[in-house]
Amino acid sequence: MLEAFITEQIKKYDVPASKTALLGFSQGTMMSLFVGPRYPEKLAGIVGYSGALIEEPGVDLSTKNKIPVYLIHGLADMVVPAAAYYHARSVLEGAGFKVEGHVSPGLPHSIDQHGIDEAGAFLQRVFS
Repeated sequence: MLEAFITEQIKKYDVPASKTALLGFSQGTMMSLFVGPRYPEKLAGIVGYSGALIEEPGVDLSTKNKIPVYLIHGLADMVVPAAAYYHARSVLEGAGFKVEGHVSPGLPHSIDQHGIDEAGAFLQRVFS
């Protein structure tokens, strides 16, 4: 369903997949990290705030589209603990993805200005 929605938006706005990024917060990050590498065309990248990587048993991420990923997580997140950031980063890097990002001390399950600024800089790089 999400793949169909992305395809519909790409066609509707006449933007190639290579200039399309997925951004998500919490469960939106989980969905972006799931569908992004599996999308039939290579997307520009993924920005994920306060989410996690949901793994499918038996699925080798090294065979998926290696799109750049930027992850941002608060160390004070009580909804999705920061351990999810470290896990996602480790698994994705182990599968050959270029992963950037940071954890923010004191940040709860939220998005701060630093995260917005860093994600904007990341998007500028992947779109150039």
